[in-house]
Amino acid sequence: MMTMVAVVFVLAYSTIAVEHYVKINKSATALLAAGLMWTIYSFASPLGVEGVSHQLTEKLGETAAIVFFLICAMTIVEVTDSHGGFEVITSRIKAKKLVTLLWIIGFIAFYLSSILDNMTTTIVMVALMKRILKEHKQRLFFAGIIVIAANAGGAWTPIGDVTTTMLWIGGQITTGAIMKGLWIASMLNLLVPLIIASFFIKGEVVPPDKVENGAASTTQFEKNLMFFLGMGALISVPVFKAITHLPPYLGILFALGVLWLVGNILHRNKPEEEKDHLTLTKALKRIDMASVVFFIGILLAVATLSANGMLPQLAHWLDIKLGSQTLIVILIGLSSAVIDNIPLVAASMGMYPLAQFPADSFIWEFMAYCAGTGGSILIIGSAAGVAAMGLEKIEFFWYARRIGPLAFAGYFAGVAAYIIQYRLLH
Repeated sequence: MMTMVAVVFVLAYSTIAVEHYVKINKSATALLAAGLMWTIYSFASPLGVEGVSHQLTEKLGETAAIVFFLICAMTIVEVTDSHGGFEVITSRIKAKKLVTLLWIIGFIAFYLSSILDNMTTTIVMVALMKRILKEHKQRLFFAGIIVIAANAGGAWTPIGDVTTTMLWIGGQITTGAIMKGLWIASMLNLLVPLIIASFFIKGEVVPPDKVENGAASTTQFEKNLMFFLGMGALISVPVFKAITHLPPYLGILFALGVLWLVGNILHRNKPEEEKDHLTLTKALKRIDMASVVFFIGILLAVATLSANGMLPQLAHWLDIKLGSQTLIVILIGLSSAVIDNIPLVAASMGMYPLAQFPADSFIWEFMAYCAGTGGSILIIGSAAGVAAMGLEKIEFFWYARRIGPLAFAGYFAGVAAYIIQYRLLH
């Protein structure tokens, strides 16, 4: 029976990895896997149905903490975007040369991703490039750099990437430690591709013939207010956790409530048809609920393997075969270029218990970096890559040929930097 649980997981995992080819939504696959695995486990477990139900309730609580956080964060980003808040940043870009624009875009995506998340940052920045560059071929290359920058920026803060958020909420990393520990590695992950790309990108910035303003219904004051309030709401969550020691999802729920209240007051005198698309209610309808459902399914599926003891056994087997946790984590990072990093990190959290590997251990910080940035090597390896692929119709093999080597070089530059830094400080 336990073997059947593992078989269902492997089959589901494989289907998720080739989602773009089999045309089966990964959310459906994840939900089917979770339902089947817990059902099979309940029949086989010596704990009985009551014992398994207790385990499921516990795992559901852990999953819900992550899901609540993601729903609130996605809603805050959506309402900020609907007000044209991101124009506060993008309107200030005045580069004339492509190489200058490359560095500006890279750094904006890096730091914006550390506050938002890699996928949202990619969507915002790729949309920005359509306002700045006329040539599609140039936009393709910039989109690839944005993917690298967004994934690198998301890795060094607890709210910048789903995987680091999972580790943060799970207690594997803390805010101060992850920011201090991974900034250098993450920055090198960005700098190396930018330096290499600077040698062969030439020419002037040619803007498009016509630029449409999608947020014409909001004033500059409203854009500024909602941008700084939205970003402040996200940044305040780690501060809330540090001061109160309460779970992060409570902090972001509170922040969302504040943003909702301000939005209602700000637009209270406007006609209904004018303010409808600006409300939090509308923003909740626009968030990517399919991705939220995927997180629920895949986290519960991986939780089955943790509950029945398979993941600790896998960790022990890998330690014996490879003999190096450093090598194991590097390989997990490279695997995330092909396989979604969310189930990889969820599985790793089950493989290495906190009792044995406490918060801010080498393995957790290194895992956050490798899983967060390894996905940049292939276009399908991260949510940011998949978003860029859809927005600019990037071909898999074009990305693998033109952007993959840059991401590969950046990945191992960061790996070397973190290992050296850790050994010097410990």
